[in-house]
Amino acid sequence: MKVIKGDTVKVLTGKDAGKQGRVVRVIPEAKRVLVEGVNMVKRHEKIRQATGRGGVTGGIIHKELPVHVSNVAVVCSSCDKPTRVGYATGLEGKERVCKKCGGKL
Repeated sequence: MKVIKGDTVKVLTGKDAGKQGRVVRVIPEAKRVLVEGVNMVKRHEKIRQATGRGGVTGGIIHKELPVHVSNVAVVCSSCDKPTRVGYATGLEGKERVCKKCGGKL
């Protein structure tokens, strides 16, 4: 996958289309990424005994669910546009580059 943890991505489709966020986690076996502040859902948590010290409080919590990697595009840091990722060989070896401007990602 060409999206890595820490990338800024723009959501292309779905209820959060147009939003930008930072990739928190990459799940390559499911081809999904967890983006900060995108695909937020409410979950009803039950009050339960935690292992170790303290209990887990219950109630309605908001959390992010993973998005399929085909629904996001990496935002280039130099041209500030969503783009595809290419690879070029440089002094440090293989590095990721922007397909639009050729800048380093």
